[in-house]
Amino acid sequence: MKNMVQSKMFRVLIGLSSSKLKEEPLLMGSQEIFENGFSGTIKPLDPEEFRRQGHLVIDFLADYYKNVEKYPVRSQVEPGYLKKRVPGSAPYDPEPIEEILCDVKKDIIPGLTHWQSPNYFAYFPSSGSIAGFLGEMLSTGFNIVGFNWMSSPAATELESIVMDWLGKMLKLPEEFLFSGGGGGVMQGTTCEAILCTVVAARDQMLKKIGRDEINKLVVYGSDQTHSATQKAAQIAGINPENFRAIATTKANAFGLTAQALRETIESDIESGLVPLFLCATIGTTSSTAVDPLGPLCDVAKEYGIWVHVDAAYAGSVCICPEYRHFLNGVENADSFSFNAHKWFLTTLDCCCLWVKNPSALVKALSTYPEYLRNKASETKQVVDYKDWQITLSRRFRSLKLWLVLRSYDVANLRKFLRSHVKMAKNFEGLIGMDKRFEVVVPRNFT
Repeated sequence: MKNMVQSKMFRVLIGLSSSKLKEEPLLMGSQEIFENGFSGTIKPLDPEEFRRQGHLVIDFLADYYKNVEKYPVRSQVEPGYLKKRVPGSAPYDPEPIEEILCDVKKDIIPGLTHWQSPNYFAYFPSSGSIAGFLGEMLSTGFNIVGFNWMSSPAATELESIVMDWLGKMLKLPEEFLFSGGGGGVMQGTTCEAILCTVVAARDQMLKKIGRDEINKLVVYGSDQTHSATQKAAQIAGINPENFRAIATTKANAFGLTAQALRETIESDIESGLVPLFLCATIGTTSSTAVDPLGPLCDVAKEYGIWVHVDAAYAGSVCICPEYRHFLNGVENADSFSFNAHKWFLTTLDCCCLWVKNPSALVKALSTYPEYLRNKASETKQVVDYKDWQITLSRRFRSLKLWLVLRSYDVANLRKFLRSHVKMAKNFEGLIGMDKRFEVVVPRNFT
């Protein structure tokens, strides 16, 4: 048997035809070799086996959510626990999905922090929904790589449409929409969105003052601004000493004041530095503080500073008319982003970024090698999202947001968001009656 297998394997290596393989399956122990070159008891993507295993996984996840409140929110395992439970090397023979799911339940679930549990109160909610999950499944199922329009026209065009839909729901100025000369793009996270805008701002400024002046550029935020801004500045080559985390105070609800920004800018200019970029935040991580966009944008524009508005957490609630005032002043900003995966029933990852001047992103992030050239791109009539982000490859994220918007509609999404705020108001009232506690920052949202 061993010699027969070796002989037949040799015939495969020297080019035995696929039709011959269909007629004469080759045996290696208990495994079957298929004409596509894979070995195993099933084809890598047999539709019926996919259907069977898919049902098992969906049932597994449905049961997980049904029982998620029974688990301690925070994992109780010790560092290195998993290495003691799993083999030290990959399996030589295939294992059935039933056995793998048993190990997921036995070994993986104990090591999870259950972010989707109703008992999870850390950070911000990672909101999931049926529509979000199904959209993710469709995206993964199609598995397209939508770097330019030609690589999958539907992926590009749906993203452009959905970003305009969402921009209108937020009542963003027309300049941020494709219909008004701007445009939106789905990034993975806010970290990516901020980095892309920092790089665009950097290249615009260096074109004016010379690329050898990069060490003079300064990036601004408050001491409540997410560390993603500082990280973006470092990656973009900004001198680490030129990141300004301007102090905020409880008296101003930890929002960045225009006066503090102006004083810091003027001090930098006197030192021979060049103000470049301001990240203003709507709903900071530390305290959900809100920076006053109008006054900050007025100061920034005096000095030619790019203003990015990071509403990663709180942007969602601004689709409700009674909360839209938190975005007043955004009309004078250059870019705006929020995370649909934080409070908008969309699974990770999905950060929505709008820019007034897409060409600034394209000039800073575009490459156009021969293998990407095509007639559609050269007409300049299509969007090639590869030029709006860090990476070349990109996922079909718009499918899941499209499903969320269509499945729940604007009215229901507003109702969902308002219910969370109402719960927070009730909780605030309860603790306000207890002298042991103090509400140290305003509850603007949840």
